[in-house]
Amino acid sequence: MTPRDPPGSASAGPSARRPAASWAARPGIVVPILVLLAVAAAGLQYARGRAYEAHRSAQPVLYVSSGAALQRMALSFDSALADLYWMRAVQHYGRTRRAGGAAGRYDLLYPLLDIVTTLDPRFDAAYRLGAVLLAEGHPNGPGRPDQAVALLRKGLRARPGRWQYLHDIGFVHYWWLQDYAAAADWFRRASEGSGAPWWLGSLAADTLARGGDRRGSRTLWRQVRATADSTWLRAEADRRLLQLDALDEIDAYTDAVDRFAQRAGRPPSAWAEVLAGATAGPLDPAGHPYTLQHGSGVVAVAPQSPLFPLPAGPGATDPP
Repeated sequence: MTPRDPPGSASAGPSARRPAASWAARPGIVVPILVLLAVAAAGLQYARGRAYEAHRSAQPVLYVSSGAALQRMALSFDSALADLYWMRAVQHYGRTRRAGGAAGRYDLLYPLLDIVTTLDPRFDAAYRLGAVLLAEGHPNGPGRPDQAVALLRKGLRARPGRWQYLHDIGFVHYWWLQDYAAAADWFRRASEGSGAPWWLGSLAADTLARGGDRRGSRTLWRQVRATADSTWLRAEADRRLLQLDALDEIDAYTDAVDRFAQRAGRPPSAWAEVLAGATAGPLDPAGHPYTLQHGSGVVAVAPQSPLFPLPAGPGATDPP
């Protein structure tokens, strides 16, 4: 056999051909061995899963929690790594919100946003949208306006005087903390920032004069919508404006329920008793019927409505 002769050529000797011919002639041995190997692999995987099931974390884990450490490891790819962590933050929020109830925990949201803004201190959406996600109450968010303010203050350290962050801190104080004096002060500071729009100065005065009413809340959400740089934030502003409309409608229907109760000496048991000819509840601004609680006459948005739950903070009731 020359070096160019393939193992199965005519010049190859019997000993060279024997291994291939031997295995090919014995499929009864090869097939069972392959089957046994596959079964063993499956069994090993099953046993491993059973053995480590109890050790799996019920919550996502952040193995590297230091943005500064990641920055050193990024090797000048800080922005790309910031994008990856931003996507992880959004996914963490979305998955946790879908879980809802007691399972809805947002423990990693602030650490992830902190990493994003350390890797890229000019990541505007991470500051502004991240602050809204952090401040949103349970089950739609962690209910941490303190973390929202801390994140926006971090943005101000990176970009001093940026009026959008000053405005957003004021907004957190207004909507979630109901601290209208602090909100007005932050709006005033925002109005003094470079490039700030003219309406911020009047907004500060209006917040002090009518803090917490629906008119002020509408003004704020309209301005948030007008200055939002993300589709999600614009949609959230639209939803909040519809919630304020729903609160106005509930006030009107509650007045009708009270008038019926005064006439009949009892709360209504169905909408037909309040609204002549009604077979179902009137629709909220999102297109879902309002509920009428039997026995008490309380009017509310249905849990199935995208407007549920209505805000319990500013805008929920008008001041006298």
